[in-house]
Amino acid sequence: MFIVDAHLDLSMNALEWNRDLTQPIAAINEREAGLTDKPDRGKGVVSLPTLRKGNIGLVVATQIARFVAPDNHLPGWHSPEQAWAQTQGQVAWYKAMEDIGEMVQINNLETLERHLQLWNDGSSNEHKPIGYVLSLEGADSLVTVAHLERAYNYGLRAVGPAHYGPGRYAQGTDATGYMGPKGHELLKEMERLNVILDATHLCDDSFWEALDHFNGHVWASHNNCRALVNHNRQYSDEQIKVLIERGAVIGAALDAWMMVPGWGRGVSTPIGMGCNLEVMIDHIDHICQIAGNTLHVGIGSDLDGAFGREQCPYDLETIADLQKVTGLLAKRGYNQADIENMMHGNWLRFLRKAWK
Repeated sequence: MFIVDAHLDLSMNALEWNRDLTQPIAAINEREAGLTDKPDRGKGVVSLPTLRKGNIGLVVATQIARFVAPDNHLPGWHSPEQAWAQTQGQVAWYKAMEDIGEMVQINNLETLERHLQLWNDGSSNEHKPIGYVLSLEGADSLVTVAHLERAYNYGLRAVGPAHYGPGRYAQGTDATGYMGPKGHELLKEMERLNVILDATHLCDDSFWEALDHFNGHVWASHNNCRALVNHNRQYSDEQIKVLIERGAVIGAALDAWMMVPGWGRGVSTPIGMGCNLEVMIDHIDHICQIAGNTLHVGIGSDLDGAFGREQCPYDLETIADLQKVTGLLAKRGYNQADIENMMHGNWLRFLRKAWK
């Protein structure tokens, strides 16, 4: 089945993890053997050939660069200008992938429909470019609100105003507080340009404020359910309900600590915690039960988002194993139309509506 994955940090992996994503994932992991600078070395699951193998022909791919003030101990850049420069390097990598036919940017209805026609023509995926919708995870790198239009002009189509901690335009995971005037100004400009608001990572205060002040299209690229894992990174049932009312699609994420309660980073193991793809279906099913239908959930895996096989479902060796999800959904009683909705249809319907 054709799959859309609404959250992959491809350029971060290419530039900060120094992974040549044009290579098979086995070759990437072999080259990282013995490296210890990051906990997921040699445990990656995502590369462009692996996406093709899994028939994952369209992804939402990120730029990401956090600004950190002197009292912020998270990793990041010491000025917005440095963060902007980092995101420009990431854009350059995506363009380099386009130049050699590995990827193609999808930024309007015409490019979307042409790409879907190519990927569903019945021929081998071997030489098909991976389509990507460009998203900005955390808006800190926008030096000014005016920079958003510059980014829109090179293809940016979605923005999550915050990531982890306090941000320049909104407050993110593990932080508290509101967006304030600069955040409102950003939302207004996003609305003018028809940029999608990615509500993922907004802390509760900023989440409710953003939805009160933004009248455009909203999605949540990679979020799970607080009812199943009680942490501010997840959505409460109340938040899920308001997203459904706004026509949002919520992408189920595959970071183990977001999937099962009580995960200890660097201590827990997927097998030890019973973290498999069935757990992903639990989160998907919870959203479907709240919605009363299958129209508001998809996949936003976040695979290789600074974690690898040590912190994702034990029955997923590479991202191509997302194909297993179709069978698991069928086992839960979902019919073919439901499964198609969740594997690709909901994201495609969202984009067609947003870009019509």
